[in-house]
Parts: sequence; C-alpha cells; structure tokens
Amino acid sequence: MPMKTLQEWLDYCERLHPVSIDMGLERVRSVADRMGLNFGIPVITVAGTNGKGSTCAMLESVLLQAGYRTGLYTSPHLVHFEERCRVMGELVSSEALVPSFAVVQAARAETSLTYFEFSTLAIMHLLSRSNLDVVILEVGLGGRLDAVNIIDTDCAVITSIDLDHTAILGPDRESIGREKAGIMRSGRPVVVSDPVAPESVLAMAASLNADLWLMGRDFNFSGDQQQWSWAGRGRRYSGLAYPALRGANQLINASGVLAALQVLRHRLPVTAQAVRNGLAMVHLPGRFQIVPGQPVLVLDVAHNPQSVAALTENLDAMGFYPCTHAVVGAMADKDLVRMLGRIGPLIDRWYFSDLPLPRAARAEDLRNLAAQTQASALTAQTHPDPRAALEAALAAANPADRIVVFGSFLTVGGVLKDGLPRLAARHLNS
Repeated sequence: MPMKTLQEWLDYCERLHPVSIDMGLERVRSVADRMGLNFGIPVITVAGTNGKGSTCAMLESVLLQAGYRTGLYTSPHLVHFEERCRVMGELVSSEALVPSFAVVQAARAETSLTYFEFSTLAIMHLLSRSNLDVVILEVGLGGRLDAVNIIDTDCAVITSIDLDHTAILGPDRESIGREKAGIMRSGRPVVVSDPVAPESVLAMAASLNADLWLMGRDFNFSGDQQQWSWAGRGRRYSGLAYPALRGANQLINASGVLAALQVLRHRLPVTAQAVRNGLAMVHLPGRFQIVPGQPVLVLDVAHNPQSVAALTENLDAMGFYPCTHAVVGAMADKDLVRMLGRIGPLIDRWYFSDLPLPRAARAEDLRNLAAQTQASALTAQTHPDPRAALEAALAAANPADRIVVFGSFLTVGGVLKDGLPRLAARHLNS
C-alpha cells in the first residue's frame, strides 16, 4: 500500500532494515546515484562529538543574515521529525517531505536502507530541489561511514571530539578523530575547532593535502565579560556580542563558524554586520536553554562526559540556587558513571526517567549508578517518562530553585513534546 503521510513513511523506514545502525556507504551511495542526487552549490559538512548542532545553527543564522538561501539538515530531532530539515530558516512541512521519500523508495529498488539512511536521502533530495545558495549538513554518528558523507564537501568543519559511541567509532580520541576526519576531501578546506585536535585528524588533513584551519594556529578568539574578538587568516572581528546560544563552550563553536565563513568568503561573502546579527539571533532548543521563571528550568541535550562537563561549568556560572533538581534519562551505552559523577556535586535531588528505546538505561539502574558516586543520589526518584519526572520536580521545587533536564535528546524531547509554552506558563505561576 503506498504511503501518503510522513508518519507512514517513517513507520515504514523503521521496519525496512534489520538493524538500526549499519555503517557503510555502498548501499546509500548506490541509491543516491540512481536518484541523481546533486547540489551544485557550496556544501558545508559538520562532524564532531559535541557542538555540531550549535555550529550548524550559527552557520545558518549568519548566512541567512547575509541574504543567502540556506538549507540545513541536522539530526536527531527533539520532538518532531520535521526539525531535521530547514529551508530559509523555516522547518519544512511534513507534506513537503512526502514526495522525496517516494523518490528514495523508487530509486532504492531492492537495496535495503536504515531509517537514518532513507530519511537522510529524502531530506537531501528535498534540499537539492529547493533553489538554495548553500547547504549545511550535520554528520550523524561518525563521519567516514556516515550517510551524509556521500556528499563531497566544499568546507568540512570538525568540532570538539570526545569519547562517545566507542563500540562503533573506537575506544579513544585518536580512533574517533580518524572516523570524524573521514569527511575531509583532497585539497579542500577543513576547519578544526577542537582546541586540542587528535593527531589522527591532523595526519588525515596532511595526507589529503587539505587546507587545514586549526584552532590556535590559523584562528583564535579572546574575550572578557562584555564582548569577544576573533582573528583568523586575513580577517579580524572585534567587539562582538556573545552568541545568543548560552555557555562558554559556544565561543569555541562560534570561532569555528567564523573560520568556515572566511574559508568560503570568495563564494559566499559575508559582512561583519551579518556576523553580528546572525550570532545575536541564533536559536537552538535544548542547548543550555534557560526557560525563565520560578523555578528556573534548564534544558540541555548533554549526553556524554564532555558535554555534561560543559553543562556543569555553565550551571556553576549561573550563581547560587538553594536547590538544584535534575531530571535525567540516558542511553545505557554511555559512560554514565563519569557523566553522573561530573555533575553530581551540583545536584541536590534526582528524578531518573525511563526512555522509550531498548538501548536506554532503566531509571532504577541510573539511580543505583548515581548512588555509587554521589551521596545526594540517595535523594532520588524514578519515573516512567521524562514528563512525569519533570512534573515531580516541579511539584517539589521551591520558586527560588533550579531544575535541569539532561542526558539524551529523548529526555529533553520528552519534556517538550506537549509544548514548552504551556509548561513555562505553568511553572511561571507556581
């Protein structure tokens, strides 16, 4: 029976392939070739462990302010699948995506595709038909063997690299860096915004004779309490306002963004005013997102030790709160002991949540792990879903307290799925 709605296509994609992750490009490239997938405009690909989504959002925002027609593909989504694709800064409709899924289905013949591969091809097909000036593609789990890597990039950006998905990408930063570096292309520019890039990334750039832009060598930043500055090859920006995305780690991401824009200046010239406006107006839910009110609500998709460490530093910089409540749900294959141990000293009360995936850690297991490292974990509850956990935290919190929701996209998405405005209004009046 032919699929008529986006949800029908997504349900079909989930049943199509025997495993959810199947690294390799042969199948997806063969389907892309039959689709005639081609952009013919500048393409920026962004890989890394942390900071990819923020980097993509800042690139999009600045380029929009410069007057370019932008396309963006990012994953995963928080609540709705359509979040994965934006054209001119606007989410595409589910109706607009349906024809592109049908194109993939017609082209794949007997080739089996994972949910991620099928949907990635569909979104890239839509973007290729949208009369754009530039496309920004966030690489998924890895780099070298990720479905996005069938596209030859005009500028590769590699953000912070840390331990995550080690069973697939390798046990250390060097192994993971080698996989991320797979998005580089011979003779093409690559921006590395990780301040301490793995040697494997540098070696790959050298072997490909890539034009390497390295943080600390080819570009750098400095800042004080009020403003920051950036300097790179042939360009300097002074007196910049801090990006609208909160957190000290966002300056690292923004620096990589400015380097990438400088790399592409001959094809996509950008004014200083576009940079200022773009960074000031960028918005990305779930990245140290502070919902004002009483109690304060902080949403962050931090889901590995490095991102949880950044979240911890950002929380610490917020000032004093009598009590910090944490709503947590996470995947079982993460380094949960390091994650919980890092943020634990800031948490007074825990609300652990089950998540609707087989690979998710059980709330009870999370509570037991936390109890091994943090005395505060003795003040802990378990809940069947993130929304229930947040409701419990809201019921227990005083107006002067703080609630932080983190651990997985599914955790943050779980509290957002019924609509943040209504939730904010409720706790504003609590």
